[in-house]
Amino acid sequence: MKCSLCGREAVYFKAHSGQAFCPRCFKRVIERGVRRNICRYKMLEPDDRIAVAVSGGKDSLSLLRMLHKIEQKFPKSELIAISVDEGIGRKREEDLRRVEGVCRELGVELIKGSFKDLYGVSLPEIAERVDLGPCTVCGILRRKALNVLSREAGADKLVTAHNLDDWAQTVIINLMRGTVERLLALDPRPARIHPKLVPRVAPLFNIREEEVALYAYLSGIGVSGENCPYVRSSMRYRVRLFLNRMEREHSGIKYAILGAYWRLKEAWKVTPKVRECRICGEPTSAEVCQACLILEKARG
Repeated sequence: MKCSLCGREAVYFKAHSGQAFCPRCFKRVIERGVRRNICRYKMLEPDDRIAVAVSGGKDSLSLLRMLHKIEQKFPKSELIAISVDEGIGRKREEDLRRVEGVCRELGVELIKGSFKDLYGVSLPEIAERVDLGPCTVCGILRRKALNVLSREAGADKLVTAHNLDDWAQTVIINLMRGTVERLLALDPRPARIHPKLVPRVAPLFNIREEEVALYAYLSGIGVSGENCPYVRSSMRYRVRLFLNRMEREHSGIKYAILGAYWRLKEAWKVTPKVRECRICGEPTSAEVCQACLILEKARG
């Protein structure tokens, strides 16, 4: 199989479009897709201080490298990395060491935080004391932590590495839970909806997880093969397996779900209502934010 762009030996076939790519062209296509998303959706400005949420996985490390390459053409911009340690043991420690190494290599400032420092308890400690799934707890507390750390660092934008698979899973999960309003409030494009909420953007939102993984491999980005100890207990994990099976049987279904999400947003045009949490003062849609509710239960 030959590359559709240059005729060299291909390493990847994109079934949805019928194109094949060699390593060099594949990397260029992925990087071009990220630049296109940033420009088309006005995700970043030339003089932004950009905080990248970096966990140490393939998606966030790949995105950090891509943004570092893009940022070289915009000398007024500044790139920083934000990492949060949930306290889940050896895997996270290894991931954070990997993040530190990449940041040193690229000359990117790294700002680290932890659940223990921010909340006084680690994820395993919280998971033992509340009746919510560990992944639900982690997602809520990580979002708050990333926003606080990014805001305190003076960031204009917070960039996350959520890919097409993540967005398709999120759409299905919210539909299954009946939380359509929460789904429609999500957006990979920047929106300034509260002074304390750093606008979030997701330049990988329409790029498949397997493509990001191949980009990481071809770029020599070493990642851990070890999963989070809680991953198999989550609804997202089961939805992920389901969507991957459906994608194998019906190529393009993840793109179709993303398209349906855009049409729903266009039809309803939900404007998130944000206030400040009565307890912590952070942005929330309710009187008390979900993070504070969880922490109150965990602390007894």
